[in-house]
Parts: sequence; structure tokens; C-alpha cells
Amino acid sequence: MRLSDVLPADIAPPAGANAIEVVGITAASAAVSPGVIFAGLPGTKVDGAAYIPDAAARGARVVIAGRGKAANVPDGVTLIEVDNPRRVLALIAAKFAGAQPGVAVAVTGTSGKTSVADFTRQIFSALGRQTASLGTIGVVKPSGAVYGSLTTPDPVTLHATLAGLAHEGVTHLAFEASSHGLDQHRLDGVTLTAAAFTNLGRDHMDYHPTVEAYLSAKLRLFTELLQPGQTAVINTDGPYANEVIAAAKARGLNVMTVGRDGTTLRRMSLANQGFAQMMSVEASGVRYDVRLPLVGAYQAENALTAAGLAIAAGEETGRVLAALAQLRGVPGRLEIIGEAKGGLAIVDYAHKPEALTAALAACRPFVSGKLICVFGCGGDRDKGKRPVMGAIAAESADVVIVTDDNPRSETPSVIRAEILAAAPGALEIGDRADAIRKAVTMMSKGDVLLVAGKGHETGQITGATVVPFSDHEELTKALMGALPT
Repeated sequence: MRLSDVLPADIAPPAGANAIEVVGITAASAAVSPGVIFAGLPGTKVDGAAYIPDAAARGARVVIAGRGKAANVPDGVTLIEVDNPRRVLALIAAKFAGAQPGVAVAVTGTSGKTSVADFTRQIFSALGRQTASLGTIGVVKPSGAVYGSLTTPDPVTLHATLAGLAHEGVTHLAFEASSHGLDQHRLDGVTLTAAAFTNLGRDHMDYHPTVEAYLSAKLRLFTELLQPGQTAVINTDGPYANEVIAAAKARGLNVMTVGRDGTTLRRMSLANQGFAQMMSVEASGVRYDVRLPLVGAYQAENALTAAGLAIAAGEETGRVLAALAQLRGVPGRLEIIGEAKGGLAIVDYAHKPEALTAALAACRPFVSGKLICVFGCGGDRDKGKRPVMGAIAAESADVVIVTDDNPRSETPSVIRAEILAAAPGALEIGDRADAIRKAVTMMSKGDVLLVAGKGHETGQITGATVVPFSDHEELTKALMGALPT
């Protein structure tokens, strides 16, 4: 392709752009080869523009940098200075990738993104669409393949993935939009059909300086990426819903609201039915009764948000709501692992305050004995949430065991101490497998055990080492050991 063919419309082509052949783009100078454009992105310590000489030595003849950042551009290399190199990288990556699924819906928020994206994929699939989802648990395709781990991949990888899905026949895509991905413009260039908001709570305070900055990053999905006339689906039961509704209306979006105060999908009632829930929903004056095979009120919120996205993408309301009866829970999200001694054991990904509160609240209706909670907090992340989560566990559970999560470079005992300071009476067992085994030995009839924090993860990060570890596997082994022989 010619350089002039891949530049965004608002970037003036440099002299000779029609004669410059380009074959790709990267933000990693080590990945440059002849014909590949190098984008020098701003960094927290070093600006990527400093690697322009290295990229040129590897064959780059076109480089992109922030204005005034490129001090050393070799002769024969075309420099394009822009206000936002990250945005331009994403838009050019989309041009090179070419294809995308015809329908793409995104979901953002603090909690529930993974479930909403996967539930939307399941709804589309139930309605006969060729669909995929992309997010924290990887890429789920019609073949069922799952891989990857980044909630929002870098733009080159993301757009290559979207093109690959389109070439495989995927017509409908549901994906997670993280605050990091939105703030860093990784999703720019994705052609959206609709987008949803779940809720906003305390998270990523190691990256965003304030909650307001965190919300602002989320709002980019509605104020910049969605186009006027497209649809925003907003969960009215989630914090900050009104702020998102206001921003969406100011952008000229069609606003669909779901939840107890929803105008599009209004949740009239919700009641437990075994390890499922009966939900009554009103839509356009019609009442629908749905058996939702999931536990927890917040899973009902997620299911309705996913239904809203499917409707916003053109699916018929009645068929969408009927499809909710077929939903399967996402791995590590209020996932029932098994029973032992008359008690129930559950794994959940809850690793932030609001999520832990919601997970414990979801478990409580099934408790006739005691509610046991095993959890920890990750290292090199927001330290402020540790005592907050300790207090939540102490208040909401009957027995609390504080253990290690992913300590990373921090001292595990220090992390545990910061949690325990707000959780008087909690047990401290650093080894996570030991903590899970201890919790299972404490179970009796009518108890519910919640192991929270790691969910679907299959490794534990200590220092720079990732050791194989699965809450699902460890809990399964502990439950098997507790069964009578």
C-alpha cells in the first residue's frame, strides 16, 4: 500500500507520500523490517521517538512521533509529527488489517465487562449468528477456542485479530473496552455498532490519578468512539449511570437503559430458584418471565446489559430475552465448583472492593450456615483498596481467611498485613493452596465458601515468576479430599 492510502484523513500527507510503499506498522523498533512504519509512542519513562534511529537502521522509511519529540531522524526517513501518536497508530493499524466483523459491540465499566461480552456472544450465537468475544479470558470463537489474556490488546494485535475473525466468517463480535485501552486509544479504528456501560467503582488507581480521570477514560467510548445516532446501553443499577447517560445524550447517541429503573428493559422482579433466578422483565409494555441459570443479582444486571447490546445490534427483543435462559456462566465468575459436607464452594474473580461486595452479597442468599471467604490483594497495584476489601470481607462474611493473590514484587506478608488491619478476627494463611484447604475443612452443612480474586487465572505471580496455580483446580482437589471415602 502507499503511505497516502493509510494515513488518517486529518493527517496531511508528506511530500512524496504517493510514492512511498508501506507494508505495516509497529510501535516496537525491534519488530521493524523494510516497509514497516514505526510509531514512537509516549512512555512514562522514555518517549518511543528515541528509538527512531534503531527503527531506521532496521528498514523503516516512515516514522511517526509526537510534535517536537523526534530530535534525531536519519536522512532518507520521512517524519510525520502528530498530536496523538497512539491514535494514529490505531487508525493506521485498522487500515492495514482491512476487515472487521460487520457488527461489533463493546462494553466498558469496572465490573461485569467479561460476563457482558461473553453473554452477548452467547445470545448472538443462540440467534444463529457467527459470533466471537474478546477480552480478559481471551478470544472465544465459534470453534470454542480460547487464548490470550489482555483485556484490550495493543492496536496492531487487536486489528489483526479482528481481521482474522472476519476472514473466518465471524459476523458479530462482542468485546471488552478497558480504561487502559480507551485511554491509550487502542480501540480507535474499530467500527462500532453499539456500546454498553455496566458500573464504575474503585479500580486501577495505580494508573488513573483520580476516579474522575478513570471515569473520563471510560467515557471516551461514548463521547468519541461511538458516532452520533448510534446506541449506548446503560445499566441504571450501576454507579455513575447518570453521568454516562448525560455524556451519551450530549454526543447525540440513542440511549437505551436497562435495570430496575430501565426504560428499555425494566427488571420488574428477581427471585432465587435453586442455583438459578427467576427474572421478570418489561419491554415496550410486554412482560417476559425468564429463568436465568446464574446466581447473583449482579449477574442479572450483566445479562440485561448483554440483552440490551443484542437488541441495539438489531435483534428482536422477545428472541433475545428467550435466549437468556440458555446462558452459561463465564469461567471464574461466581462459578460453582462443587459441594462437600453439605456446603457449596464458589470461585469468583472479584479483586476490587465493589466486586467483592457484590460476590459476597450474591452468595449470602444460599447460606443457611456460615459464609466463608478466602481472598488476598495483588502486589504493585492500588494499595488503598486493601483495607477497604478487608473491611468488606469482615463485615459481609462469617469467616475470613486472608491469603496471597499475585504478590508480584511486593512482600506478601506486608500486603496481608494491610488487609488484616481492617479485618479483625480474620485468619492469615499466606500459602493460597493451604488457605483453600483450610477453608474446605471448615465447611459444614449450609455453608458457602467463596474463593475470590483470581477467578479464571491459571498462574500466580511472585516476583518475576509465574507459578502454575488455579483456584478452580485447588478447590476441586480440596473438595475431593473432603468427600467421604
